[in-house]
Amino acid sequence: MTSLWEKTVPAEALVEGVRLPGDLDVDVAIVGAGLTGLWTAYYLATADRGMRIAVLERERVGFGASGRNGGWCSGLLAAGLGRLERRHGRSAAVAMQQQLHGAVDEVGRVIELERIDAQYAKGGTVTVARTAAQQQRLTDELAEARSFGLGDGDLRWLEPDELAARCRMAGARAALYTPHCAALHPMRLVHGLASAVRRCGVVLHDRTSVVEVVPGEVRTDHGRVRAGVVVVATEAYTATLPGRRRDLVPLYSLMVGTEPLDAEQWEQIGLAARETFHDARHLIIYGQRTADGRLAFGGRGAPYHFGSRIEPGFDTDERVRTILVGALRELFPVVDDVDVPYHWGGPLGVPRDWEWSAQFDRTSGLAWAGGYVGDGVSTTNVAGRTLADLIHGVRSDLTELPWAEHRQPRWEPEPLRWMGINFGRRAAARADRAEQSTGRWADARSKAWSRALSVVTGR
Repeated sequence: MTSLWEKTVPAEALVEGVRLPGDLDVDVAIVGAGLTGLWTAYYLATADRGMRIAVLERERVGFGASGRNGGWCSGLLAAGLGRLERRHGRSAAVAMQQQLHGAVDEVGRVIELERIDAQYAKGGTVTVARTAAQQQRLTDELAEARSFGLGDGDLRWLEPDELAARCRMAGARAALYTPHCAALHPMRLVHGLASAVRRCGVVLHDRTSVVEVVPGEVRTDHGRVRAGVVVVATEAYTATLPGRRRDLVPLYSLMVGTEPLDAEQWEQIGLAARETFHDARHLIIYGQRTADGRLAFGGRGAPYHFGSRIEPGFDTDERVRTILVGALRELFPVVDDVDVPYHWGGPLGVPRDWEWSAQFDRTSGLAWAGGYVGDGVSTTNVAGRTLADLIHGVRSDLTELPWAEHRQPRWEPEPLRWMGINFGRRAAARADRAEQSTGRWADARSKAWSRALSVVTGR
């Protein structure tokens, strides 16, 4: 089936590179023409217009998660403030959260500056509680946020009447609202950014497969690119590189999209400011009202494939599609008769500790960033700025934070990671079913199930 984003991006907005014609010498070679690679190229080039930068891509611009995601430019920290405090200290956790909040506005600033038609709308995020257990989780989340000094301007509680003014989700008991999120069209963003970096003098070489990355050189099927700095920006596809199968796990997230809804239907749904929405279940769902009046809705739940395999056939799954359409119609019964013709998806990169990182080894000239756990629309921007500062040798607030030079632990070898991840996925689904029927999960304190849940939820 077709991606909604591919269907609704103008042909004239798509950016095509040229296949690498042969050997090349540059200052910086970037592997991957997704958001990480393009943001890195953008900030490197705007800081030094004379820097020779080439971006290499096996497929096309935005082929991976950058062009297929849910379109949330969010200030969410996947690992959570509490976990980050335990690992890095309180001040570092707060600073990381503030940087992610600021990234939402920075993406908006560049979109406006570069005149990118990404349909950016900063309407915030509504996280709805539909069971007693979900309401308790949101209560705990708000208490934790308050303990870190976050006030109503960052996160606030919505009682049912106030929630209904924003989102009219069936069965809603209460919600949390944060202004730190914008809905956008991800494929328009990534191609608009590609156009911007090309205007800065960056060369894009697509349809060029990278065979090997070594210090000072990228070896491809069309020639060798020699560079003082090589940036690997391959996110979930990092697992396909030699020796890096256990660095990030490629977990699939799938989406569905509707035909445009009419004004009466939107009156019953809300989302007038294009708020992004989800509820507090364990197995993550996410949605947005698009600029042309559709619902784009997705969720986790597709299986992890043994050996970190990535294949085109995994981009859709009829079982998951049926679950997503059913969930969307349960949340908003008014769409029961609305056609849902779009279904797509792809892999996202998940590190073992749920913390993304940006690294640069000045001795070897090798740099890397990734591990966004599905929150990459904003986080890639922070990563690109961090890598640009590290490569330029600039000491900044970004380079002083724990994500700079963070070393992620590797995932377990097979079959352990296949067993653990899929067991965790089933644990999350089981918890959601139990909470839906009883309002609470009786096995929530089971150590085995709790550990399994942490694999797929980061909690």
